[in-house]
Amino acid sequence: MVNSTLVTEFFLEVFAETWELRLLLSVLFLLVYLGSLLGNLIIIITTTVDQTLKTPMYFFLRNLSILDMCYISITVPSSCINSLTDYRNISVAGCAAQIFLFLFCACVETLFLAIMAQDRYVAICKPLLYHVIMNHQFCVRMTLASLLSSVVLASVHTFKAFQLSFCHYNVIPQFFCDLPSLLRLSCSDTFNNKLLILLSDIGLGGSCFVFIAISYTRILSTVLKIPIKGERGKAFSTCVPHIVVVSLFLITAAYVYLRPPVETFEVVHEMIISIFYTMIPPFLNPIIYSLRNKQIKKAVRKVTSQFFPYLSIKGTCIHHGTLEKKN
Repeated sequence: MVNSTLVTEFFLEVFAETWELRLLLSVLFLLVYLGSLLGNLIIIITTTVDQTLKTPMYFFLRNLSILDMCYISITVPSSCINSLTDYRNISVAGCAAQIFLFLFCACVETLFLAIMAQDRYVAICKPLLYHVIMNHQFCVRMTLASLLSSVVLASVHTFKAFQLSFCHYNVIPQFFCDLPSLLRLSCSDTFNNKLLILLSDIGLGGSCFVFIAISYTRILSTVLKIPIKGERGKAFSTCVPHIVVVSLFLITAAYVYLRPPVETFEVVHEMIISIFYTMIPPFLNPIIYSLRNKQIKKAVRKVTSQFFPYLSIKGTCIHHGTLEKKN
């Protein structure tokens, strides 16, 4: 941190140069942000209130929803406000905090997705051993291990990044403080930082991606042996979206973090790609992991009827009125 005092603050890029386009993109991103908060909040409340949703799967779903609310809140609100107000300044300490929190949440997200893939594999391929393997103690330990390892990894990356000197250009070519974009501004040798990113991506992201792919491959191979076609279609409709969102998250992040330095005219291209690992996963996760689940839908209606009985009564009256008209 001592060597970075030559630059006292950084400047972030905005979504677009024209005010109209900035306004349109900011509103769109805020809608995605609010939709993500609402979807994840519904999952958190439902899995907490409904006593029937106490299996390990819903334990990790609740944790993933809490994490996604934090993950998307690190970048989107401040970026939209900065774009609308044209206030692009961010202090060195603020940039360090944003990088640490973003890397921490991204690492935990990757590990949680891998654990949830294992949970589905055990539930489908080894159902008799499910409560033995995925017991409460194991779930708590895996959660704590994910949090601790992510804190260590994010701390190392942040500490190494802000040991560098920033003495020239201080405009970060990104709408938030992202580590690869920051490293391009340094006038120090960044080889060790890039090597650390490579090892982290291969060790964490690569291993988790392979583990998730193997888990879902085994799940699909097991489901194909089921003679009932409806069950096969249900399994495919569940597993394929999981794989697509995980692949989108990990591949786009790896593309931005591992690619060579880009030219100035490619900055917009990289900003667009970064949306796919900063905004899309927290928005889609509650939909594909939870709100498409019949048990979750039933629990949501049950919780809604408890907290908003008027809506439930009104819905019942409308339903009965429709039946009477049909009769």
